[in-house]
Amino acid sequence: MRISVDDDLRRSRLTVFFRLLLAIPHLVWFLLWSIAVFFAAIATWVAALVRGGAPAGLHEFLSAYVRYATHLAAYLGLAANPYPGFTGEPGYPVDVELPGPQPQARWKIALRLFLAVPALAIAAVVGWGFNSGGGQATHNGDTTEGGGFITVGGTLAACAFLGWFASLALGRMPNGLRDLAGYGVAYNAQTIAYVLLVTDRYPNSDPDALSPAWSLPSHPVRLEVDDDGRRSRLTVAFRLLLALPHVVWLALWSVAAILAAIANWFVALVSGRSAEPLHRFLAAYVRYTVHVSAFLFVVANPFPGFAGTPGYPVDVTIAPAERQSRWITFFRTFLALPAFLLAGALAGAMLAVGILGWFAALVTGRMPTGLRNLGAMSIRYQAQTHVYWFVLHDRYPYASPALRAPAEPEALA
Repeated sequence: MRISVDDDLRRSRLTVFFRLLLAIPHLVWFLLWSIAVFFAAIATWVAALVRGGAPAGLHEFLSAYVRYATHLAAYLGLAANPYPGFTGEPGYPVDVELPGPQPQARWKIALRLFLAVPALAIAAVVGWGFNSGGGQATHNGDTTEGGGFITVGGTLAACAFLGWFASLALGRMPNGLRDLAGYGVAYNAQTIAYVLLVTDRYPNSDPDALSPAWSLPSHPVRLEVDDDGRRSRLTVAFRLLLALPHVVWLALWSVAAILAAIANWFVALVSGRSAEPLHRFLAAYVRYTVHVSAFLFVVANPFPGFAGTPGYPVDVTIAPAERQSRWITFFRTFLALPAFLLAGALAGAMLAVGILGWFAALVTGRMPTGLRNLGAMSIRYQAQTHVYWFVLHDRYPYASPALRAPAEPEALA
């Protein structure tokens, strides 16, 4: 299954402003349909165990539900603008192509919910998020059950929140935010289809595998990935212990980096560009954070150096200092708040990548490509956010899930 995106980024300010209110009929219908799907999924599971595949009628019913869930998620996440239909018919600007009924391995059918747990974890962090915690809450000396829940938002929720303000101001959804929201919608669609036995293809978290359409314009901070996926089981097993010296050094360097960033802010405000020595110092710090993050979260394998020297398998190239707008420099911290919000949501995705990748690398000696690329994409956005906040460049961080720019179409002969 693949996602198709046919959206011109234009948004109606009126429907954006009332998006949640307009979606109430859909949310009610989605709840009712989900109840029916629960029983249909059980029937499909039993029939698939016997037949080795889902019956055609149930497969079509569940496929329509997956498409409808995709349309509704795209509408709520502002990845698309038109009001969706209620039947899951193909043709929405953000849609999925689903396969017909196919034979499936019975052992995979029997263990489907267990096998889907890692995919569900990724779907939560790249989607709407999840609630954690629970237990008891205390108020005025009285103890009540059910308190203590912590709501953690995913990347799709962050894109919807930021896109709401941007669409109201501009009448358009920023391209990077739309693409990242589309990625979250697409991965969730894959996961729902897998759980409901619509397909036995495991969800792929590689952004490039979901759609070739994600945009990635040139940026002063470019990601370089030169990793073959192989992992040393020994260093993976003791990854946290091995990373401790780097965590301590990173904390100490961060203090100096914050002071240097403040000094660089004053320099850029006066001269219109960052100071060369401060630019080099802060660029090395950003590269070092990339190396440590890649090592800690199993996105790369070698033990990194302590100086932020270029050449690590997951690295960033930061352009030399250039002229910057003084008014953007003056309001830099305020302007960076949306980027920090999205970077925080992507940090949750990177944590999930690290945990799941740790288990996968211990078992197979390799890091799954999808997890590696999702982690690398998250690291790139965080590096761009640091560079922006440190006043090294005034190009805003770009939220696209793409790792590389789309290939240019071949010229016609």
